[in-house]
Amino acid sequence: MLESTYVMLKPDAIKARHIGAIISRFETVGLNIERLELGEVTLQQAQANYAEHQGKPFYDGLICYITSGPVVKMVLSGENAVNTARKLMGPTNPAEAPAGTIRGDFGLILDANVIHGSDSRESAAREIDIFFG
Repeated sequence: MLESTYVMLKPDAIKARHIGAIISRFETVGLNIERLELGEVTLQQAQANYAEHQGKPFYDGLICYITSGPVVKMVLSGENAVNTARKLMGPTNPAEAPAGTIRGDFGLILDANVIHGSDSRESAAREIDIFFG
């Protein structure tokens, strides 16, 4: 099924200069870059994107981290884009992510795990709206 998804390279990926290596993985599997922007995440965007985590012990640290530096925001499209992107990213915890996945190859710790990606078509639509309007 042709669909769109939202992916964000987090501040640790930008700082470590992994932008090109990560983006090429999405292109290699046939996903198309529909929109791409290097920029900051505002406090309002961060709070909207991570609203389901509000009240959890890690919430404040997550908001602080995601607003701490530049990110790359992307809309990717293609066949089964959401699941394809999630498979490429690997498990949320880099320690559990196999080699060959983005988090397995570039992630260091759970709190700075290199990349965010929508987990469903509904989340993708919501996140695309949050970050691209």
